[in-house]
Amino acid sequence: MTPQFSEAIPLSLYIHLPWCVKKCPYCDFNSHQGDPQNIPEDEYVAALLRDLETGLPSVWGRTVSSIFIGGGTPSLFSAEAIKQLLTGVRTRLPLLPDIEITLEANPGTAEQARFSGYREAGVNRLSLGIQSFHTPSLQRLGRIHDADHAHRAIEMAKQAGFDNFNLDLMFGLPEQSPQASLEDLHQAIQHAPSHISFYQLTLEPNTLFHHQPPTLPDSEILWQMQVDGARLLGESGFEQYEVSAFATTGRECRHNRNYWEFGDYLGIGAGAHGKITDMNLQQAARTTRQRHPERYLNSPNERISSTHKLTGDELMFEFMLNALRLNHGFSQAIFEQRTGLAWESVAQEVRMLIEEGLMQQRGDVLLPTKSGRQFLNDLISRFLPDEPH
Repeated sequence: MTPQFSEAIPLSLYIHLPWCVKKCPYCDFNSHQGDPQNIPEDEYVAALLRDLETGLPSVWGRTVSSIFIGGGTPSLFSAEAIKQLLTGVRTRLPLLPDIEITLEANPGTAEQARFSGYREAGVNRLSLGIQSFHTPSLQRLGRIHDADHAHRAIEMAKQAGFDNFNLDLMFGLPEQSPQASLEDLHQAIQHAPSHISFYQLTLEPNTLFHHQPPTLPDSEILWQMQVDGARLLGESGFEQYEVSAFATTGRECRHNRNYWEFGDYLGIGAGAHGKITDMNLQQAARTTRQRHPERYLNSPNERISSTHKLTGDELMFEFMLNALRLNHGFSQAIFEQRTGLAWESVAQEVRMLIEEGLMQQRGDVLLPTKSGRQFLNDLISRFLPDEPH
């Protein structure tokens, strides 16, 4: 399968700020513990903007629809540093007039003045890593905040003028009961967020929890937590648009939607990943930046640690890996636009999955059935290259 791209693909910008106060035992993101007083803000922002300039030729003339500043703990950075960063981005890239700009924040590093400063710098959406409103659960997760910090951080965000904010909540925590999981959601809903991410704690490789696993609820309880949580959120005015994402009307996360719909994104910062489709070269490629902050800062000619041209098989699989998570599904036209492949390359497999009751078609939209969502990993695995069935 040789891709042939004919239409421009939406573009986002991801910016990684890698430092955090403490590495959580479940976290497999590229985060590095550091003293908040000694983070090299100015040097890192300057490096980010030089990194961005390096990537400009690959996205020349394209408009950015969303920016996501993730980590690590981006809220360790001062409002002045975020303003300098976003000002630099604006001078180098065309942005949509109503662009969504999200910044991740840790309740343990929340400050009213800092939140107000982020708002003034141009951030118009916050994502708060609450995880739970139960202090013992937070302690088991190794978080630096407690339940009071969580509630205060949300109120600070609202007082700073953020009416568009996400609350991250986990379920399936060590020693967590189904009732405790629902209580976390009840408390979150009372704060009237525009978006809630409700996802299962997983034991990822290269984490402390993977090597020293805590006792977690069994699979049947986990599924019940997921089903009951989705029902409560639906009854409370939140529409589920992705496996773990729930939003009030019009407040879906544009940036994450672009990932799930297999759009392009330029990734800058230590350990950042990107995917860019080059219409001239007729290829899509993934890039990875150097993971360690010091090497990223001190080796400007080696910031891009790897570049991988995606094959047709990989494009097909990665599209399905993302798009099958969306509740509203995807169209044949979107598949062809984002992968550069003809629908015939997956049509037979899709027909088989429909016959087996794992996928369904509604008009020109394809999406998993209820059974397909319950066994989503099995469904996605059917599109693995050279996977025997």
